[in-house]
Amino acid sequence: MHKTVAELASRWLRRQPGALSSEENRVLESTVARKPIAVDVNQVVKGQSDYGDRLADAIARIGGSWTFIICAIVFLILWTAGNAFLLGRQGFDPYPFIFLNLVLSMVAALQAPIIMMSQNRQSERDRLDASHDYEVNLKAEIEIMALHEKLDEMRHSQIMTLRDDLTKMQAQLDRIEQLVATR
Repeated sequence: MHKTVAELASRWLRRQPGALSSEENRVLESTVARKPIAVDVNQVVKGQSDYGDRLADAIARIGGSWTFIICAIVFLILWTAGNAFLLGRQGFDPYPFIFLNLVLSMVAALQAPIIMMSQNRQSERDRLDASHDYEVNLKAEIEIMALHEKLDEMRHSQIMTLRDDLTKMQAQLDRIEQLVATR
């Protein structure tokens, strides 16, 4: 396939090159160059993330796990049992556990925005992934159309060859009939 981006755009996408999106243009360029378009999106995202992003992801990963929930429940049980039953009225934080409430509120106040940051990054990664999937699918579609076109050309060529052979055979058959008739 020795075509230009403009030819491919008008033939398969039915658009002028100026009307193509950047993704479509990149796909057609890779098709013309016969190069793969697939990339590892995880590596792209990993290369763009800084220390704060990785920290937010780690905190969100830990904060949204069963391990964290079980540890938090164990901590709350120990805190409550320690202050209500073991230490009695002399407990560090007697019932109604005002200091525990303050600690939990501060943890929630800090953890929520960090998890939101991680979710925003995940949303951006999902958008990048969807865009890449579109490019790969479009390239696959174009390659399939090119293969269909090649197969159609081969089939047409075979049919023309068979037709020519059939015409020659018919001419030879006519000659044989003439020879037999003249004998």
